Amino acid sequence: MVVVTGQSKVSATPDDAMSSSDAEDDFQEPATPTATQAGQALPLLPQQFPEVVPLNVGGMFFTTRLSTLRRYEDTMLAAMFSGRHYIPTDAEGRYFIDRDGTYFGDILNFLRSGELPPRERVRSVYKEAQYYSIGPLLDNLEDIQPLKGEKVRQAFLGLMPYYKDHLERIVEIAKLRAMQRKARFAKLKVCVFKEEMPITPYECPHFNSLRFERSESEAKLFEHHCEVDVSFGPWEAVADVYDLLHCIVTDLSARGITVDHQCIGVCDKHLVNHYYCKRPIYEFKITWW
Repeated sequence: MVVVTGQSKVSATPDDAMSSSDAEDDFQEPATPTATQAGQALPLLPQQFPEVVPLNVGGMFFTTRLSTLRRYEDTMLAAMFSGRHYIPTDAEGRYFIDRDGTYFGDILNFLRSGELPPRERVRSVYKEAQYYSIGPLLDNLEDIQPLKGEKVRQAFLGLMPYYKDHLERIVEIAKLRAMQRKARFAKLKVCVFKEEMPITPYECPHFNSLRFERSESEAKLFEHHCEVDVSFGPWEAVADVYDLLHCIVTDLSARGITVDHQCIGVCDKHLVNHYYCKRPIYEFKITWW
């Protein structure tokens, strides 16, 4: 038997120990939760937004309607301002988005009225539209220059599955040579050829094609590797060697690499009888500083 008077308790006899323990387990008052525990236990209330929303995007200030931010349901902005997620505010009470705000005005203009950015900002706005997952804006931008032309260019480059690997090889070789020679620039030889093998006067290619019939033994007579650092080709398309050279220079320049090139001749390797390889050889000059 346990007697409780006020806040004091009288210990039970050994025979009553089990019943006393059971009683304490049954009637023990729950401990008062701490402030941290209480905060964790309480569910967060949905965040409420005003109809006119002040924004701070990476230090640039904007003001727009809540309905504009929610224009398209499947976008990041609609999700951010749906009330399901907490958005911090700056010292002035503006809702803060930790993103460069340079092109956010173009994003808002599209959400407001469908306005598209000028050509010189299309690529940059496209990247922002990707971040905010604004599908309708992405679709519109892909249908105008320069992105539409880029889709056509990538379709051409898709004919050469090792194109990106060859670009990396150019960069690595040029870097290694410049470091070994302690030089400002490096030179390397690049072969760019459209046709796989030269056509003899006795052969006629298929209609509207670069392909023509050769036996396996005859084909091997023309197989060889030009003595160059990197080789691009062959491919079957209207785009020619100069088009691919333009792609190579464009993509290297986009990486901040200064590149010049000039044709220095042809391979001129003897193949069979009086036929020689006439694949053009270009000297690429990569300047590092």
